[in-house]
Amino acid sequence: MTPPATAQTIFISIAAYCDPMLAFTIASARSQARDPSRVFIGVVEQQVVGQQLRLTDEWSRQHVRFTRIDALEARGPCWARSLAMALYQSEDWYLQIDSHMWFEPGWDDRLVEWGQWCESQNSRSLISCYPNPFEMINGHPVAKPVTNNVLAFAVQGSAEFDKEHPVLMFECVAVDRTEPVLGFHVGGGCLFAPGYIVEDLPYDPRLYFHGEEQAFALRAWTHGWDIYQIPGMPIYHLYTQPGTTPRPMHWTPEQDERRATRSAALEKAAQLRLAAMLWADADLGAYGLGRARTLAEFAEFSGIDYVRRTIAPNARKQRWGY
Repeated sequence: MTPPATAQTIFISIAAYCDPMLAFTIASARSQARDPSRVFIGVVEQQVVGQQLRLTDEWSRQHVRFTRIDALEARGPCWARSLAMALYQSEDWYLQIDSHMWFEPGWDDRLVEWGQWCESQNSRSLISCYPNPFEMINGHPVAKPVTNNVLAFAVQGSAEFDKEHPVLMFECVAVDRTEPVLGFHVGGGCLFAPGYIVEDLPYDPRLYFHGEEQAFALRAWTHGWDIYQIPGMPIYHLYTQPGTTPRPMHWTPEQDERRATRSAALEKAAQLRLAAMLWADADLGAYGLGRARTLAEFAEFSGIDYVRRTIAPNARKQRWGY
């Protein structure tokens, strides 16, 4: 029998890069959980030496695991997410987020309940989306939801394959449904799944940023995982607001120019790695495609044909009635 939602533990993976919202995100996950004792957090903090976050309260000492790295030694988001997976310690559920998130009250029960529902459809199921936005107004988080129903994925606008690599851009689409829908893409900053996804689909540290979500979605789907978008995702994301100072990124020139390996080189290598996996049938071992489903079956389901390098209308917003 499946244990009740309230009895199951949750591991939260956070890859943070010089993010002033990291402490806020950890505090929100803790304070908004119905049961903070079930929540454990693994943080890869890539920060300038001397500016690292220090949490000294008893809950943090017991529930927050840190790997600290000098920001100049960082090698990009996927590399950091891979390190964060190494902080997982057999919790029942795995939640991967960004370091600038806000949680609704009772988010832990709601995600586990939806996770159990998805598992009843397919034992290998994950939940993902690009979350609704929030803004900080007078020092307080304020939700700015696009919809309170389903946030689905679609290939962005008129995007087509580049002749040199298979990286595509995706967008969020509001869907007026109150039941989960099957999807074909994931958001790297909002991904919830049974804990054993850490063993099934370890994060590829040699990817960089663009293409990260495609690679993970394709690996999941071809390994037999179903991807669900649920109504009312109880987590919000702080997107860069017009007129505000953007938070530092790994590719921000001030630090990137001081590294032996620049972000452009890491991005190029990642594009070639994705192309090798999808266009050259390269064997990437644990980071490669599965054999439970084929790319041809993915093309039929999603409308994205990586072999023929074509994108059908049902891969775009038309899929959702736009």
